[in-house]
Amino acid sequence: MFASGRLKRGEASALSRARTEPRAVRWALIGAALLFLGFFLLTPLVVIFAEALQKGFELYLESFKEPEAWAAIRLTLLTAVIAVPLNLVFGVAAAWAIAKFNFVGKNVLTTLIDLPFAVSPVISGMIFVLLFGMQGWLGPWLQAHDIKIIFAVPGIVLATIFVTFPFVARELIPLMQAQGTEEEEAAIVLGASGWQTFFRITVPNIKWGLLYGVILCNARAMGEFGAVSVVSGHIRGSTNTMPLHVEILYNEYNFVAAFAVASLLALLALVTLAAKRFVEWKTQRQAPPRGLD
Repeated sequence: MFASGRLKRGEASALSRARTEPRAVRWALIGAALLFLGFFLLTPLVVIFAEALQKGFELYLESFKEPEAWAAIRLTLLTAVIAVPLNLVFGVAAAWAIAKFNFVGKNVLTTLIDLPFAVSPVISGMIFVLLFGMQGWLGPWLQAHDIKIIFAVPGIVLATIFVTFPFVARELIPLMQAQGTEEEEAAIVLGASGWQTFFRITVPNIKWGLLYGVILCNARAMGEFGAVSVVSGHIRGSTNTMPLHVEILYNEYNFVAAFAVASLLALLALVTLAAKRFVEWKTQRQAPPRGLD
């Protein structure tokens, strides 16, 4: 009996050693990871804020007092305010349909949701130009009715919606599939309506995943460059978002102003990263321990 216990402890110790790398290897891997993060993440952040503040904090603040900078900030926020809620509604509806029901075309819908991940943002912008531009398929009709989409705010919003719509749906689909349909079916059997089931059963179960997808969607919406650059026309004070405004300032050798606006985008990215980490922490806390489900 004691020999058996010692044997099991020996096997466990051998298994632990087999799963654990030598200390030198672990330190080498950790060091390589830290060097990689420092070079590709921390160094650019330090450079952005150092360049933005190199001529003093007053000049840094002066960069945001320009009308064109405020116009770019307002347009970026407006685009996010429109695109994110629309993608939230689409993402929840698409995830609900794919995870809870079987229907003809389900695989096609799932594939289409991933389309923006496979298509370059510049190409997606060109598609909108071919559709809504003056020489595009719908261009003559839009011009006849005095409707401007390309080189105007609607085109920027459409391009942003296209490149960001997978984020909420892709976050919710595996979560809803893992949860199954038992709770919703039980609520329906007990007399709950469809909307009651959705708001009292489904939404509480997906709230952290939904927030996670919204955070990622908002970050991409505010930082999108390629598709927006194609459809915006780069009209200063009118169709320039913050990333496009940074490009213009940098090309004009106005480095302090360019890095100042870039630092604002960097701050938004850091806030997004903190919010993302908080949601991950809350999700892990609410997850049931393994072996109890």
